[in-house]
Amino acid sequence: MTAAPAARTSSELGGETAADEGAIATIRRGLALTPELLRGLWITLLLAVIATAGKVVVPIAVQAILDRGIIAPESPDVAFVAGAAGLAALVLLATATCNVLMNRRLFRLAETSLATLRKRAFRHIHDLSLLTQGTEQRGALVSRVTSDVDTVSQFMSFGGIMLVVMSFQLVLATAVMAFYSWPLALVVWLCYLPILVIMGSLQKRIRARYQVVRTKVGEMLGTVSESLVGSATVRAYGTEERTRQAQVGRIGAVRDAQFSVLRPQSASFFLSETADGLATAVVVVVGVVLGTGALGIDLPGADLTAGGVVAFVFLVSLFSQPVRMGIEMLSEAQNAVAGWRRVLGVLDTPADVADPGGAIDPRTGRRDAPVPGARPLPDGLLDIEIRELRYRYPTGPEVIHGLDVTIPARSRIAIVGETGSGKTTFAKLLTRMMDPASGTIEVGGVPLHLVPYDSLRSRVIMVPQEGFLFDTTVAGNLLYGRPDASEAQMRQALDELGLGTWAEELPEGLETPVGQRGESLSAGERQLVALARAYLADPDIIVLDEATSAVDPAADVRLQQAIDGLARGRTTITIAHRLSTAERADRIMVLDQGDLVEHGTHAELVDLEGGIYAGLHRSWVAHRAER
Repeated sequence: MTAAPAARTSSELGGETAADEGAIATIRRGLALTPELLRGLWITLLLAVIATAGKVVVPIAVQAILDRGIIAPESPDVAFVAGAAGLAALVLLATATCNVLMNRRLFRLAETSLATLRKRAFRHIHDLSLLTQGTEQRGALVSRVTSDVDTVSQFMSFGGIMLVVMSFQLVLATAVMAFYSWPLALVVWLCYLPILVIMGSLQKRIRARYQVVRTKVGEMLGTVSESLVGSATVRAYGTEERTRQAQVGRIGAVRDAQFSVLRPQSASFFLSETADGLATAVVVVVGVVLGTGALGIDLPGADLTAGGVVAFVFLVSLFSQPVRMGIEMLSEAQNAVAGWRRVLGVLDTPADVADPGGAIDPRTGRRDAPVPGARPLPDGLLDIEIRELRYRYPTGPEVIHGLDVTIPARSRIAIVGETGSGKTTFAKLLTRMMDPASGTIEVGGVPLHLVPYDSLRSRVIMVPQEGFLFDTTVAGNLLYGRPDASEAQMRQALDELGLGTWAEELPEGLETPVGQRGESLSAGERQLVALARAYLADPDIIVLDEATSAVDPAADVRLQQAIDGLARGRTTITIAHRLSTAERADRIMVLDQGDLVEHGTHAELVDLEGGIYAGLHRSWVAHRAER
């Protein structure tokens, strides 16, 4: 027995833990998921330190060249100037080399690690139940493993290490300034401290607003994806303008969210530029005053030379650069943290229909230990035993009420009932697309929730109402049922289903492209490919969810022939809306509002006085007679 999945909304799929934790905690968890980012970290940091340390050579060289070369009390020392300039050039060359090596390492590590993160998130999305996946628009869900990961990539390939580099540069510039004149270094810090405090407050606003941006981007992509998938319906009902307005609204929401980030971000840049100009002006004025002794105060470190004042101006630039870039990098960091939270939110969402054979832990990428009692389906015939089966959707009433039934191996069962009677829900429970709220389903004597997926999916297959095809060839779609099948085996499967001639008549045979979602084929042809795919997989149990609906009469004959071939020697459970399908079944189950109200052969149920199936059959016969 397994519990039904808890209700989840779109926002909750983001994971409450990821949404509530601080930026540092988010980064820490993100790095734990992508250890490749930390591989060889000390080498990267060493390159960064060398590249940063080389920057102070310019102000030191300028001070030495001015004081000992150009404006020296004695005649200019040309040899010293040339030597100092040459040494500075060599150091700058080494600095540039270290920068190149550092950036190459960062880019490779970032892309490698984030590819790992994207693969884990993508795999975990497929481990979530259909119910959980349905709580968020598909486009928004896709954005979590695409655009959200991209924001992390952009930051980690440059911004992350730059924050470290800029911090080191800030400390180094302060140390060199203090070496020249600690009073002047103190003045520089006094110019920046109030602004740094204000910018810290602004960053909190930026972080919250970037979280909104990432959410709005996901909603926009969801709307675009939905409108593209449903484009035929949009055109059929002439709702292009309304759909366009919905998209414009989502795009406008993203724009407004970005504008909301721009306001505190612009304020940060304005404060930074103000501090730069103020600090430079103050350094020149105070430096000249201290250097000339105009105050008449003898302070240690106050005896600045002309070269020292000029060097100090360069050092202020080195000091201010980390502040300016830090603001930009912190803004990128906030965007990356928001994206990381949305990716972590996916990984934090538990796989509510987990593989008992050992699910892949999205945090480590390693397979968990099998669930106690997990075992594959036994060889041979597989009876299905269903006892006290109940199911309730998270936001609605119970839709399956204590269902009890035995389905013998190799029998052909039709499930009949009005819309909303629970037929499709029952099919999803049989194939473990969802778990029941209570009760058990045993296949071959093994509880369904204890059957490892590799065993379950190879022996129990569901053909959904719309035979979904991937954007490849007919052969490529058939291979989803059996990846190692040869062309001869595919042709044999088609021949056994009576589809060999049909396949040969396709424009390019098995190599005919089917287009996105199989749009190059008719609805009936898509179902033929889906049935052939299931046949090639050679399962023991087939669940057909209204697989023969919405086709023309000629295609219906071909489809029915294929279904008969697929059902031969297998347990077949068909969700039937057309009673012609039910007539050919060994037994018929009639569901009414989640209850199994009738169960028997076609002949038995037709003769059942006042029965639901008998009434449906009379209406169907009368409708056929009218045509």
